[in-house]
Amino acid sequence: QCLTAEEIFSLHGIPNNSHVSNSSFSTICPAVLQQLIFHPCDHQEDFVDTSKPHSLQVWGFGFLAVTIINLASLLGLILTPLLKKSYFPKVLTYFVGLAIGTLFSNAIFQLIPEAFGFDPKVDNYIEKAAAVFGGFYILFFVERILKVILKIYNQTGHNDSENGEQNHSQDKTNPPKPLSSSNGGTCYANSAVVESNGNLGFDSISVVSAQEEATQGNSCKCLNGRPLSKIGTIAWMVTLSDAVHNFIDGLAIGASFTLSLFQGLSTSIAILCEEFPHELGDFVILLNAGMSTRQALFFNFLSACSCYIGMAFGILLGNNFAPNIIFAVAGGMFLYISLADM
Repeated sequence: QCLTAEEIFSLHGIPNNSHVSNSSFSTICPAVLQQLIFHPCDHQEDFVDTSKPHSLQVWGFGFLAVTIINLASLLGLILTPLLKKSYFPKVLTYFVGLAIGTLFSNAIFQLIPEAFGFDPKVDNYIEKAAAVFGGFYILFFVERILKVILKIYNQTGHNDSENGEQNHSQDKTNPPKPLSSSNGGTCYANSAVVESNGNLGFDSISVVSAQEEATQGNSCKCLNGRPLSKIGTIAWMVTLSDAVHNFIDGLAIGASFTLSLFQGLSTSIAILCEEFPHELGDFVILLNAGMSTRQALFFNFLSACSCYIGMAFGILLGNNFAPNIIFAVAGGMFLYISLADM
């Protein structure tokens, strides 16, 4: 440990303003020799100089990490043919599990301890964080086991299977009926959802307008699809919320790289594992809201670009201020996404 002269005097109970006598010198002599032989102050200065990455490294690795993460928003185009496959939901479940584990562990083991200013070499918080991690999974498995036991105890499989077969046969015997429309389009309605008075609810009708198809033909060729005014409101809500979410991700990445390259890399991996299933889910929502494939990819990637802005703010704030607040916000967000949202 690097000690100043005042600290050496204080450790040995010698006043700082007193003269050094022979007896006091013999008392502090071992500490002085230890400082002269091992040079702990020189090692400390070297450690401080090399602990934080250079500014070019921070910006370079940060930009590279955000670019790789943003490519996840374009994976929807590659996986579009697989969306209707029967095995795709099961495959996506594994990616969701990977995202939950990486986000939860990154928040518990890195972001939240960094927000409190803990040092893993001094405070030894890894074991306590592992206990938090283990406590969550113990309660999770206990809950799952209890649900399985209660399901077996209260199982009514015969009645459920009979009701399911009746509903399935009713769907087969009542195919969608075409209805006429005033503008030359075609309406399709499922007779199973016809109300008792013979009318059809709004949600049970799907309209394909010939006039709308003509409008699509006159739209921009780079974003062929339904006009933006005809797209559901949920698409814009998802795009805006995803932009804010990616901005916070960029803040966490930028602040982490200012602390160390390892911290930035681990945070980026956690965000990457979360972004793949998250962006794919947003892509499906945009398609269901009425966007074409090109429109969904464009707006999904546009919202992902806010991560660059967040990264720039995170680097600037991390270099000029303590990034603890950013780590706290990112840790809370990671916990919510992993435990509640996913």
